Amino acid sequence: MYLAEKFILDEEIRDVILNCKGIIIPEKREEFLEMALGGKDKVLFEVKFKTEEGEEIVEAIVTKCKNGIVINYPDIYMRRRDPDSMVIGDDAATDKPRFKDLYGEDFENLRKKTLEWLKNEELILMPFIAGGEELGYPALLIAPKNTAFFALALADIQGFIPMSKLRENFEPRAMVYVAPIFRHTYFSGRQVVVHNRKKNLHEIFSYNLYPGPSAKKGIYGVLLNIGEIEGWVSIHASTVKIVTPYDNELVIVHEGASGGGKSEMLQQMHREKDNRVLLAENIKTKERIYLEIKESCEIFPVTDDIALVHPKIQTNKRKMVVKDAEQGWFVRLDNIRKYGVDPILESICIHPPEPLVFINIEAYPGATALIWEHIMDEPNKPCPNPRVILPRKFIPNIINEPVTVDVRSFGVRTPPCLKEKPTYGIIGLFHVLPPALAWLWRLVSPRGYANPSIIETEALSSEGVGSYWPFATGEMVKHANLLLKQITTYTDTLYILIPNQYIGAYKVGFMPEWIVREYLAKRGSARLRPQQLTPAKCSLLGYALESLKFEGNYILKGLLQVDLQPEVQEEGYRIGAEILKNFFKKEVKRFLDNRLDPLGRKIIECCLDDGTVEDFNSLIPMNL
Repeated sequence: MYLAEKFILDEEIRDVILNCKGIIIPEKREEFLEMALGGKDKVLFEVKFKTEEGEEIVEAIVTKCKNGIVINYPDIYMRRRDPDSMVIGDDAATDKPRFKDLYGEDFENLRKKTLEWLKNEELILMPFIAGGEELGYPALLIAPKNTAFFALALADIQGFIPMSKLRENFEPRAMVYVAPIFRHTYFSGRQVVVHNRKKNLHEIFSYNLYPGPSAKKGIYGVLLNIGEIEGWVSIHASTVKIVTPYDNELVIVHEGASGGGKSEMLQQMHREKDNRVLLAENIKTKERIYLEIKESCEIFPVTDDIALVHPKIQTNKRKMVVKDAEQGWFVRLDNIRKYGVDPILESICIHPPEPLVFINIEAYPGATALIWEHIMDEPNKPCPNPRVILPRKFIPNIINEPVTVDVRSFGVRTPPCLKEKPTYGIIGLFHVLPPALAWLWRLVSPRGYANPSIIETEALSSEGVGSYWPFATGEMVKHANLLLKQITTYTDTLYILIPNQYIGAYKVGFMPEWIVREYLAKRGSARLRPQQLTPAKCSLLGYALESLKFEGNYILKGLLQVDLQPEVQEEGYRIGAEILKNFFKKEVKRFLDNRLDPLGRKIIECCLDDGTVEDFNSLIPMNL
């Protein structure tokens, strides 16, 4: 077959291509859309498979709407990413669960069965460049034709190479195989994605059809593995350039565990009907705090989730330079609950230049899919993880070039904290972190309160190094060292900590990051005067603000220092601080490895010894 000659592949993969029921290499995006619906002029398609026993299983339902296709999963469990879905199929160094330890046999047996199963399907072959054309790596998707919506999702996130532009001797550095039937026949219904790292080839076996663990985070895992080998990191972050009405510019990278506000950092500030901004609402007294913000800054998005910190683009010795690793963004819509919340996003989604891919949204053939109408998991309980995939080219003011970072913020989902029910919801509107503490927060990366993106396991859990650990295949200590090297190399950076959802007794949603974004940009400098800062009573929170004047108004001091809230008081704050400290101590002990950078060991020991903010600052001084 001529198509097989286009690729440099192992013999067993060539065997699949040469002996399957047919091969399709799409030329245009429209071909994915047509296949996803089961053919031309179709409006509803069930993605289903038969087991060897003849049982028919519907994995997904694809609906054609006026503005795109909508994917819904009959199995509610499949509507979010299982944080434990990654399994390692090889024998290379890893801290992740190995296939043979979990299932009692080498992965090679299931791998061969998977390739044999693919031979019985008509297949889509989709070549793409993982990480982008300029800095990325050749990759190839092999998927059954009836899972074309999954291929389209990956094509929109990473781009694809049309048949006419496929060069000879295309040699993939990564391969993605889609075989959803094994979720039922082998994995008892669980989401499982097996990473099999071979020499010069990273294989991903996706045994489920929710794109999160494989098409999205699986490719992230490939980039992290390559970076671990080559000595650089793709950080888990959105990036935005803010331009004020006075033409001041500021670039913020916002990191954090899933649900930590990365996508929201790119959104316009949500306003009330009268154009005021609702900063906070007290959950006990129902007091509301409004701000008058006459003119918002312009938003220029750069990255949504994966920011390459590639050696080839590091042109600034004191500041980190980042570039997007994706061609499209997997945007969560749980905070869009009614019309008018985000007019720009709503306009793109209702009247897109080309049909979009929606997930977990109510859909009716021929109707318009509305991003505030989320599919119901059960009566009166909407799915918390509705999504849309937005190609970068559809996004206004998008920046495609590398940008130099001024501020690195870290987002945390926090619960309400009250003196009668203390929690770790004691983080003020924002805190300034010494670089050593910034590193610790990235090591621990609390997943936080009411996470909408994943199947939750406990109230406070960790996503680990850099908040990208669930997607990494290697060893934690190596990534800890790489992140510390980033922090000690790029010294001209302000590190801040921003909560979302609650500040003590106040419900705030994602407003803190929008206010902080505006505040830092409009003041004309990311630098703060030392007099503005005071050591937080919980040393893990670095420095709190003594005061914050924004748009002519002083922010309530209880929103800056939570212990001053009457509903929390010092006792509630103290217990919340103990919750955080105990959690951090439990998590950081895992990094006390003899391969850890000596400076990193000192920082961790400072944490275990209840060091002060000044102690952390002495290890890597802030450059205020």
